[in-house]
Order: sequence, then C-alpha cells, then structure tokens
Amino acid sequence: MASGSLPAGAQGGGLRLDAVDLKILAVLQCDGRITKVKLAEAVNLSPSPCWERLKRLEQAGLIKGYQARLDLARVAPVTEVLVEVTLEHHRQDDFARFEAAMQEVPEVLDCWATGGGVDYLLRVVTPDVDSYQRLIDSLLEAEIGIDRYFTYIVTRSVKSQAPLPVERLLGAR
Repeated sequence: MASGSLPAGAQGGGLRLDAVDLKILAVLQCDGRITKVKLAEAVNLSPSPCWERLKRLEQAGLIKGYQARLDLARVAPVTEVLVEVTLEHHRQDDFARFEAAMQEVPEVLDCWATGGGVDYLLRVVTPDVDSYQRLIDSLLEAEIGIDRYFTYIVTRSVKSQAPLPVERLLGAR
C-alpha cells in the first residue's frame, strides 16, 4: 500500500481517497467558508492541485453542499423534540407514505429510519410545546400510518452537528 493511501475499499463514490482527500474533507466540515489558499495551506498543497482535488470530491458527490449552521435559540424561541415513531403496518407502501409525508413537514429537521423496536426517529423544532402537540395531532389526523409515538423534549444540547470523524472511520478498516 502506498504511503498515505487508504486500505482497499476506502473509497467514496467510486473515488479512491488518500490522506490528503480526507484532510480536505475534515477541514471543510469545520470551516466551509475557508478560502482556497487557506485550505491548500491546511492540507500542505499548492492552491491549484488542492482546488482540483476539491472539485473532484464535489463531483464525486462526497460533499453534499455548504451551509451556515444557525443558533436557533438566537433566531427565535424554539423547542427541540426527539420523537420515536412506530408505524401501524410495515409494508413498503406504509414506509413510503410516511417518508413522503415527512419530506413535506418543515418542522421535521431530521427523519431516520431505524432498526429494532422503533421504525423512525425524528428531530423536530417548533416554537413551543403546544405547537409541537398541534403538529403531532395534524400528523395523526393525516393518517400516514403512525401507530405510536414517544416524545422526548430536548432540555439542552451537549454536542450537536459535530464533524464526521472521516479519518478515524476510514482508518479503522
């Protein structure tokens, strides 16, 4: 194996990743607004080769986009809720109907399909608990297959939106 390259299978989107690619991804997760020159310095490349690598990573689909992370509590009053959802039936159509409905609800920031005793885990934001309950009531009335749900009010964030540990994830192979 070449120095700095990853074990076989450490690929992203059909693209073989080396240590420099991983460093670019790690730096961008922490600072998506970094200049081309600063990014090149951070990964010990000259700007042109660094820019070419970045474009290759973007074209391969490894970088989904760049966005600002907002401090919701400073923008508006917000209640964050985690919700476990179990569907009444477990046919493909039931999952598809529920997932399509979640795409249309802006208050649902994240929706994860899970294995085990719960079908989905949602992250929801609303102005307050009453607004959350009205949202849940509307989802139940929409008949999108919800059998049960369990609500967990987030009292404070301990760790949120941490960068993916790409070097550790791929280095463990």
